[in-house]
Amino acid sequence: MNENDIRKYAGLMSELGLTGLEIKEDNRVVRLERMAAPSAAPALQTVSAAVSENSNVVAPSGEMVLSPMVGVFYAAPAENADPFVHVGERVQKGQTLCIVEAMKLMNEITAETDGVIHEICVSNGQVVEYGTPLFRIGG
Repeated sequence: MNENDIRKYAGLMSELGLTGLEIKEDNRVVRLERMAAPSAAPALQTVSAAVSENSNVVAPSGEMVLSPMVGVFYAAPAENADPFVHVGERVQKGQTLCIVEAMKLMNEITAETDGVIHEICVSNGQVVEYGTPLFRIGG
């Protein structure tokens, strides 16, 4: 692999917001890594109930659990296992909600507050971006 190829892959990483990339070519492996840019977006966002002035629609209240990274969302610890949580289930602070796989690492996403799962916003196996809403948890 030459320098131009490495620069091309580094540009692709930047474009896609990746922090790591591994390329296997023939019998060689090249791994590129960069530090993630700090972001002001929190992993947990609070949404309050509000009524729009022009409609009768009430926005759902609760805390949105956002993906802290780019990866693949898994609702269960294994393919044939039960999901970590279900809609309507009460969860405790620190309880595992899901796994986001990033660069072959399984990252457990945990509840930051006690509450009830009101909504699961993504489906099993879905690719998620940084900041993608995963769950809505309310009191």
